[in-house]
Amino acid sequence: MALPLPEKFVARILRDMGESEGRALCDALLGEPPIAVRLNPYKDGARLQGHPIGWSRYGILLDERPSFTLDTAFHAGCYYVQEAGSQFVGRILETTGTGDGRILDMCAAPGGKTTLYSALVGKGGLVVANDPVRNRASVLADNVRKWGVGNVVVTCEEPQRIAAFENRFDVVAVDAPCSGEGMFRKDERARGEWRENNVRICAARQSEILGNAWRALRPGGVLIYSTCTFNRIENEGVLQEFSVRVGDELAEAEEIVCEAAWGVAEGREGVFRTFRFYPHRTCAEGFFVAVARKAPSDARAGVPKARRKIMADVGGTAARELSRWVLQPENMRFAAIGDDCYGYYADAYDEVRALAETLNVIYSGVAMGRIYDGRLKPDHALAAFAGLDRRAVAVAELCREDALRYLRKQDVAAAAFAEGVNLVTADGCALGFAKRIGNRCNNMYPNSLRILKTDL
Repeated sequence: MALPLPEKFVARILRDMGESEGRALCDALLGEPPIAVRLNPYKDGARLQGHPIGWSRYGILLDERPSFTLDTAFHAGCYYVQEAGSQFVGRILETTGTGDGRILDMCAAPGGKTTLYSALVGKGGLVVANDPVRNRASVLADNVRKWGVGNVVVTCEEPQRIAAFENRFDVVAVDAPCSGEGMFRKDERARGEWRENNVRICAARQSEILGNAWRALRPGGVLIYSTCTFNRIENEGVLQEFSVRVGDELAEAEEIVCEAAWGVAEGREGVFRTFRFYPHRTCAEGFFVAVARKAPSDARAGVPKARRKIMADVGGTAARELSRWVLQPENMRFAAIGDDCYGYYADAYDEVRALAETLNVIYSGVAMGRIYDGRLKPDHALAAFAGLDRRAVAVAELCREDALRYLRKQDVAAAAFAEGVNLVTADGCALGFAKRIGNRCNNMYPNSLRILKTDL
């Protein structure tokens, strides 16, 4: 039996929104959630039926829920399953301008907004995606690898450590940990875990994170604050307190145009432009987002003192071998971290190095692999990299049944592969690597990523 909505939550919604509107919202929260995805513009291969999400350039609202686990395009990073309302941050960035920007995603796991930012800033930009909880940061790193643009640095730090990069980022986004009221329809557990007193606890934490985020934002930069909850304490209340704290340092952002048919509730809180997504009005879950700018000033960017040196430039024959595996080697730099080689876009290389020398970076750029006797043994991340040059390796195209066997890390008949290392594909989408040695084939798919579902 489905859990009911918390009584105190319902009472507050009816009081704040009125009987008719409040009942409509509560009824919607007990219904079936819509299913939305966002396409990866750097990869082809998604075969999904649905219609566009008006505010999201790459968003699709699906007609029905497919089995994502058994879709090879999902495992190839051709799309990301992301709630429709949260994709609105892309419209904000496209309006305020991203270009080749530097974006800090302060509370990034599991990676929905990070991968969206990665797609928008492109190869000339850089996204620093942070989560202070190690296992969540690891999931974030997995999703960044699969997305495969190669312009993300994943860190696992407390917000105050990130804030030491003062006045540094063009955009700082805070998708703050919250009481999760907007997730009641999508996740029944959120109803059972909700507590009224948790709202103020969350608000205090959000205020602290927002303050650290502000330090890292450059003058003239864009601040995005969002939650997946309905109450004003965690939304407008946090913005009110923050506005008093920073005063004239806040400035308005550009107008974000919304079409009336979308059902988005637009508002203002001081200089912040706010946008609310209610499930009974939009094709989205509960979501709140606000945007403002940091007023221009002559404040200088700060870089903390390096604690260590862990990246060593790769040149000579090793660099030539690595260059063979990417489409535009002239735009890349290669570095070794221990025995592993990584590739980075040249424009962001020095910034990545500064981050790696100061923060706890758990993944960055694209993991290329290790070089043995002058030849690269490719890392799984290289298969997912949108800039992989497939001429560097044999390509084994598998049927759906064999591709799913590969993704389960089961044996696949050697006849489908050339001798040596092969890029494994399905419908043209890269899934990983395998190595044929005579009459057997070694499945190189990471054990931690294998799918466990057995039905077809």
